[in-house]
Amino acid sequence: MTDFSTGPPYINVSPPIAETQVAQTQVAQTQVAQTQVAETQVTEPDEVVQLTDDANGPSRRQRRKLRRAEKKATTRSRLRVLDLLDESLAGVFARPARAALTTLGTVLGIASLVATLGVSRTAGNQIVDRFDELSATQVTVRARATGQSSGSSRRGTPLPWSVEDRLLPLNGVVAAGAIADVPTPGGIRTVPVRDPSVVSTRTLPVFAASPGLIDAVRGRITSGRWFDIGHVARNDRVAVLGVDAATELGVTRLANLPGIYIGDDLYTVIGILDDAPRDVGLLGGVIIPSGAANERYNISKPERVVIETEVGAAGLIAKQAPIALSPNAPEGLSVSAPRDPSKTRDAVQSDINTLFLLLGLVSLIVGAIGIANVTLVTVMERTGEIGLRRALGAHRKHIAIQFLCESTAMGLIGGVVGASVGLLFVVAVSAARDWTPVLDIWLPLIAPVVGAIVGLLAGLYPAVRAARMEPVDALRAGT
Repeated sequence: MTDFSTGPPYINVSPPIAETQVAQTQVAQTQVAQTQVAETQVTEPDEVVQLTDDANGPSRRQRRKLRRAEKKATTRSRLRVLDLLDESLAGVFARPARAALTTLGTVLGIASLVATLGVSRTAGNQIVDRFDELSATQVTVRARATGQSSGSSRRGTPLPWSVEDRLLPLNGVVAAGAIADVPTPGGIRTVPVRDPSVVSTRTLPVFAASPGLIDAVRGRITSGRWFDIGHVARNDRVAVLGVDAATELGVTRLANLPGIYIGDDLYTVIGILDDAPRDVGLLGGVIIPSGAANERYNISKPERVVIETEVGAAGLIAKQAPIALSPNAPEGLSVSAPRDPSKTRDAVQSDINTLFLLLGLVSLIVGAIGIANVTLVTVMERTGEIGLRRALGAHRKHIAIQFLCESTAMGLIGGVVGASVGLLFVVAVSAARDWTPVLDIWLPLIAPVVGAIVGLLAGLYPAVRAARMEPVDALRAGT
């Protein structure tokens, strides 16, 4: 039995002596460690640090250096580049289907941009080539007017009918021909047919031409032939009908050598002119040789000379043609030449490029909006992850940089794929149209960079929004 005669057992209600001593020891060790850190990291060699101003405690300078040393000694939160890339790629490929659909917007935008620029450049060259072949290769020479009376244009410096002999030797001339209007030669009719329902007489324009005119206007004969230098020299009364004039006169076949009357003179129809791109007025008239026109209607000089040149030679021929046609008075001739084809090419190319560039930019903006939308949705879905990262020590800039890298990566991938698709589209269109594909070398190289920039800009707002989340609110919203 327990003996309580001497009183109740002793109960110690004060803190244990061991715990008090441990606490005091920890405080002392902390003060010593702080003093050692300050002395080893802050104090310079040969520098005497005044530890105290007085007996009351550390000086102001010592406290400032102590805080600086503690700040340096504190472990900082760092994000290495490799970790950043790893986290960004993991975030992108965590949802492959969504990443593919998001990247598809950029792919379509970049592909549209590359394809439209490439197709516009290729199509622009084709348009300019066709323009050069027709309009930019024609030079027209006329006699200058010297009075105001009718027919005064013929009283300037006279033009010769033998333009082929004078102009074809010039380097750059492809074809040349002269033409003149025959004034009021009389009504035109076919062989008389007793048919009251048919108007037998027509009023059609009549032209006198040199043998080289058919080539100068790029004419095409569908039936028969064009007259030659022999018809001109012999003053043969032959005629070529434009296709519209032949239809009005009812001349469809030349096997029986049909004849027409110009006034009271009979001419044999030897050909039908079906097309004349440089002078469509010939299709509705009657063309006779210059020899017959001079003999019957006194048309001794042509009114204008049509010259077809090689591409780029129109300016030179415009200077040389007046001298070749009228060496004694070239200033009496008026020359009409097209503008410089290179300027026209640049203007057409610029207009087409501007149009298609706007279409490509619209597609690119649509892709950027898709990236921004999906990145924002991703931020909302990963709110809990963002809060956990912030709670573990990640800074705001680390969160922002991670989401910016993810959006930039999607833009870069879309740019590479889009550039490839655009190039294939340009080649396919060129092959289908039998064109020569034309593409600037910088375009496929800069397209991925453009895609990355678009992704970076599209991810700015979602990244800023993610970085502004507070850890506690993010964790609460993510649970």
